[in-house]
Amino acid sequence: MKYLLRVDYMEEDWVSNKVIISISAINGILMVQGLRKNLAGLRIEVTSFLAHFGYSLQILMIKKSLKRSYEENLVDDLKSELGGHFEDVMVALMTPMPLYLAQALHKALKGKQTNAIIEILCTRDKPSIENIKKAYMEEHGTELTEELNTLQSEKFRQFLIAMITEDRSDVAEDLQIAKYLSQKLFDAGAGKSGVLVEDEIIEMLTKFSYPMLRMAFREYFNIHDDEFQNVIETKFPEELKDVMKNVYESITSPPVFFAKQLNNAIAGAGTDDPKLIRLVVSRCEIDMENIKEEYEKLYNETLEKAIKGDTSGDYKKGLLALIGC
Repeated sequence: MKYLLRVDYMEEDWVSNKVIISISAINGILMVQGLRKNLAGLRIEVTSFLAHFGYSLQILMIKKSLKRSYEENLVDDLKSELGGHFEDVMVALMTPMPLYLAQALHKALKGKQTNAIIEILCTRDKPSIENIKKAYMEEHGTELTEELNTLQSEKFRQFLIAMITEDRSDVAEDLQIAKYLSQKLFDAGAGKSGVLVEDEIIEMLTKFSYPMLRMAFREYFNIHDDEFQNVIETKFPEELKDVMKNVYESITSPPVFFAKQLNNAIAGAGTDDPKLIRLVVSRCEIDMENIKEEYEKLYNETLEKAIKGDTSGDYKKGLLALIGC
């Protein structure tokens, strides 16, 4: 049986014993023959597929095609046939991103993993957050805001709830607004406004778009010759200091933030494999090239080399394919 799906790539034909993938021209036909019948050999075939084509888009396209033809869930088949961290990579690729992130967020909340919560909730736009909230409710039967209310730090949970519920402005660039916001931050930090600086920044972070906030932080530096991060370091209460430094960096330079998160997953004794997989799978089609560039600048080695040093086998091959190596 054949499953036909149009794709937009120009490549030579690639044939394995169990799966035939032919991309003959732009808008050519992708053919997957006997994939469900040959899941026992899927480990080698999908690894080869990843290595040949690079990113996960094609895998997700195959998933959609197969789900139209079969009632059974391909993810369940993968779990029954694969194993180890390579299975985790493949299941992550086959899971819709909002659901995958909702599942990761549930684990992070149960484990009080602050950085993971920030990574998932403070780096995505309004539509993405709405999709994660919907998936969370469908998967776990609980509103995400209710789960956030279980966090110990009152200010942190109030901030996160505001981040996912407030009506954030869509204005991306306005120099006058940027100057106004930067001055408000300066006045709060200097004790001139009667508003705590952490309350002022939380209000801004939950009301304005990320591009607008980046512009405001640039104006803060241009006018006051100082990074706002130094205000966070010196003026913020301890319970919010590390949180806000991460949030600030995730907004001002997402590639730097994600490069540091990847290093945190890889460096030291033992690899944080769930975090490594989540970061690679969720960013591979967004800004991975920028992340790789920042990683090399920060750590004087390529992300490829770092992953090779901490992983092995099909798991390593899959991750390297997804980062474009």
